[in-house]
Formats: sequence, structure tokens, C-alpha cells
Amino acid sequence: MILTRLQALLQGFLDLPGQWPMAAAWYTAVVRFVFPVLALGILAGAIRSLLRVPHVPEVWAYLTLPNGAQEPLTHWENILGRSGASDVVLNYPVVSRQHAALIRAEDESWTVYDLESKGGVTVNGKPVDGAAPVSFGDVIGLSGVETVLLPVSLEEQEERRHRRRSLERPVSPWGALVLLTVFQVLTALQLVVSAGEEATAALPAAFFCLTALMWVYFLTLRALRRIGFEMELIAFFLCTLSLSVTASSAPQALFKQLAAMVLGLVLFLVLGVFLRDLERVKKIRWLMAVGAIGLLGLSLVAGQVKYGAANWINIAGISFQPSEVGKICYIFAGAATLERLFRKRNLGLFILLTGVCMGCLALMSDFGTAAIFFITFLVIAYLRSGDWATLALICGAAVFGVFVILSVKPYILRRFATWGHAWQYASDGGFQQTRTMSAAASGGLVGVGPGRGWLHRVPAADTDLVFGMLCEEWGLIIAVLAVCGILCLTVFAVRASRAGRSSFYVIAACAAGSMMVFQATLNVLGAVDILPLTGVTFPFVSNGGSSMLSSWGLLAFLKATDTRQNASFAIRLPSRRRGRREEERLARRSPEREDTEGLEGFDFGQGPDATYRKGDRP
Repeated sequence: MILTRLQALLQGFLDLPGQWPMAAAWYTAVVRFVFPVLALGILAGAIRSLLRVPHVPEVWAYLTLPNGAQEPLTHWENILGRSGASDVVLNYPVVSRQHAALIRAEDESWTVYDLESKGGVTVNGKPVDGAAPVSFGDVIGLSGVETVLLPVSLEEQEERRHRRRSLERPVSPWGALVLLTVFQVLTALQLVVSAGEEATAALPAAFFCLTALMWVYFLTLRALRRIGFEMELIAFFLCTLSLSVTASSAPQALFKQLAAMVLGLVLFLVLGVFLRDLERVKKIRWLMAVGAIGLLGLSLVAGQVKYGAANWINIAGISFQPSEVGKICYIFAGAATLERLFRKRNLGLFILLTGVCMGCLALMSDFGTAAIFFITFLVIAYLRSGDWATLALICGAAVFGVFVILSVKPYILRRFATWGHAWQYASDGGFQQTRTMSAAASGGLVGVGPGRGWLHRVPAADTDLVFGMLCEEWGLIIAVLAVCGILCLTVFAVRASRAGRSSFYVIAACAAGSMMVFQATLNVLGAVDILPLTGVTFPFVSNGGSSMLSSWGLLAFLKATDTRQNASFAIRLPSRRRGRREEERLARRSPEREDTEGLEGFDFGQGPDATYRKGDRP
């Protein structure tokens, strides 16, 4: 009923006397210049906030050294050793380069691991065979060099919490959210104007639903005391461009694309909440590895050929790419906690997983996705091992494998024969690239207006060539801003990894970021013939439900690495009741008890050289 009334209202505007075409032309002429200004206003604050965050480390405990210094433990997983790359550097000749690991669990307990050191590890004088639990006040010996694990006082916790809030406070999202709402309303009107008599009520209804979804998400998360929304702002901005691209090229798929955005947002929330519990994450890694192989295997067995690759599954008239969801499973299985990295065979199993995935993709002739998987593998493998020699051997083997494939399947080489020579084959192999470059050039800086372009008539214009559609209809400014949004997300993930709680979050975020950037690079540069056209999508922008789900899922890994106070829903917040109890406890504390409360039972005389005495401030 609502759509019927909206359609009647829309038809009433379109049936106005001859003034309508002139008004429509004036509206398009003006709004073309308004869109870049709004886009700059939407993204400027979010990008600036993400790139200028100082990432103040969280302190979980202190480790006292023999010289009396206190080293803060700023991660859940800490390497102790003589190497300068260690989290706590112990510059003693008897200490190995990577001597031990001190790891914090979800229940706030600590465990020390002996990393096959020469001098061994002890806890309160007892030798450690592999691993041993550690409590606050225990003496950890590293080849005779004794350290003491001490807690962070409640006063310091509160002080650091306030300091992090003031230094890392995200930019307020409300101004950008209002601008994005205006951007969406003007876009819907422009698309109606461009469609003319063919416009339907589904078009403004789809944008209204996207706007409502966006506001419900922000208001709900804000009610739950969350304040960091820069990543979501960028994602919703790109989703708006995606809905516009879909309206221009395939208006019948508008609600299908909208449904993919809703499902993607749900996946983003579910995966983010799931990542809160690191123990739960570790248990499901093998299941994710099986899922990655199963999804690619399903495409290999039952996949239908589309655009030269047999990676599409059709169920009840709905087509999707299992390989897109497989990207999330692959990163989930590839990321690892420091505890698992102790086992050298772990990297070997990951290499085996990658080989199986790459083999499936090669048999499907999906070489664009195979290249994305390989680059992601290199990032994960380096972060897990840091071994350049091993990576060089792997790259050499990959090059050899490519030559073998080209010798067995020479038609693949012919598919890339037009690379760099698109204009010489403008009516053959370079047809798509030449049309894309022509359309992009005609768009100029501000574009011809959403819905006013012609590139959407070229096959795969709204997927593989979507950057050309952005340049043509939205202009070079907004197209570049879309690329900058993806780059900004990745730069933030790399910078945030310095304060990452666990190696799992760091590896997963860097892998997800590199996957998004490399995928966007292949899409953009392939469309303009700088790189071969490999048939990959632009994250969040290209039309397609599978790509949209994958983009939101990858964003969850980036969100999980955001350790700013109250910024990420992937990090638990203390309950309000618990917070009030801690404040009351601090208020009741007297100066006489201030230095010793919470440390009763600690034997300070067990420290190195017995320098810690009852009453010393930890």
C-alpha cells in the first residue's frame, strides 16, 4: 500500500506540465556540484579521525626487572627476551633472544611459556616444562634473571581510562550522518529525475530503507555506549554509491542489493561480537579452514560459468559466489594467536590450506580471486613467521606454478593479450576497458549525474568496471574519495596493530585490510588497462550480494582491532553496576591502605635481590 501511494505521488510530479523537463535539467546541473561537497564533508571527519588516533597502549600488568624498573605489559601476548623486537627486552647475556612468552587469558589469568630457551624458565624457583600458570606476585626466572609480575592499581586503571578517552575520543558522527542522509535523499531524487517516466516507487523506497537502517544502527549502538563509528560511516557512504550504481544498471535488483546490505550488516555485528572471546575464536579456527575449502570445493563441483570463471552457484534463482564468503573463512583460519605460533608446523598447515584453496580457484579459472588469496597469504605468512627466505621460496614456487598453468592452458594467456594494448583491440579484447576509459573521461571532476551515464550498457559495468561508472556519473572527485575510504580503513588497521591485544586481531585485521586494498586496486587499475582485467569487485560499491557480504565481514576484522575506549562493539564494556562498584571502592580507600590493598599475601621478599618490601608502591 505504501509503495502504491508513493508511486502515485511520484507519477503526479512526473505528469506536471512542460516545466518538469526544465526543472529536472536545472536540478541535475546544480546537484552535480553539491555531491562532491557533501562527500568531502562526510568523509573528511571520519578519515581524519581514523588517521590521527594516537592509539594509547592499554596496560594489563607490570613486570619488574632486577634493576628495579617496571616494564608495562601492553598486550595480552608478550615476548620476553634479549631481542630488540621483544615486547619486554631483557638485555642480559644469559637470556635467549626470544626466551619466554607471558600470555593473558580472557579470565585475566596469566601463563608463561618457555620458548625452547637455553637457560630455561622458572616460576617461584620451580622449573617450567612447556608452560605454567603465573599469579600476581610470582617470581619469573629467565636463566636466573628474576622478574616479578605485579597488577595495575585501580587508581592507575581509572587514570589511564580517562586519559585514553580524552586522547582517543572519536569524532562525533552526527554531523556526518546528517550530511550522508542529505546525500542519500538528493541521490534518490536525482535518480528519479534521470529515470523520468520509467521511475518507480521502488527507487526512493530503497534509499529510504537504507537511510532508516543506517540511523537505527547508529542510534542503537550509541544507546549501548559506543562512540566510534568512522568505519561504518565510510561503509554506508560506499553502500549509497552501490545502491546508486545498481539503480542505474539493474533497477530490478535494487531490493536484492539492499537485502545484501542488511545481511552484511548483520554478519558484521555477529562476527564482531563473536571475536570478543579469543578462546572461542581459537576453538573454531579449524572449522573455518574446513569451511573455506568446502565453499571453494562447492564452486568447483557445482559452479556455473559466468564471465569466464566457474565460481557461481544458483539456488532457487539466486546466484552467489561461495568464494567471497570463503575469504572470511580463510582469514579466520589464517590468523593465529601467539600461543599457536610457537608450533612451527602451524605455518606448514596454513601453507597446505592455501595450496588447496589456490588449486580450487585455478581449476575454476578464477585467477583474480586467486591473486587476492595469494597476496593475503603473503601478508599472513610474513606476520606469522617474519621469514623472508621462506616467502621468497613460496613466491618462486608460485611463479613456476603460473608458468605450468599457462603451458597447460594457453587460452588463459590469450585472455591477457590485450593488457596494455586495449585501444588496439577496441572492438575485441579491449572493448570493456576502452569504453570504461571513455566514460570516465566524459565524467570529468563532478560527473554527468547519477543515472545519466551510458557505461551501464556495457557488460559487467556495475561490477568489474564499477570505477568507470563512478567516474562517469559521480565524477573523479567522488571516485577518488571512494578509493581513499578503502585505503584509510587499511592504514588505520596497520596503525592500530601497534596497540593490538592479541596477534590474532593484528594478523586478521592486516590480512583483511590488504585483501580489500588489493581487490580495489585490481578493480580500479584493471578497468583503465593499467593492470589486466581480472574480474574482481570493488568492496562495498560493486553490485552483487556476495561481494557485499564479504566486504562487511572483512570490516568486522578491522573493527575488532580498534582498542579505543568504547569505540568497538567487538570489545566488551564493563557493566554500569561494576563501574559504580569500582568507583565506590576507590572512594572508600584510605591513604593508609592505598599502597597495599589488593596485594595482601604477595611475598615481596621473593623478588630479585629481595628489593621489594611490604609497603613499596607496585
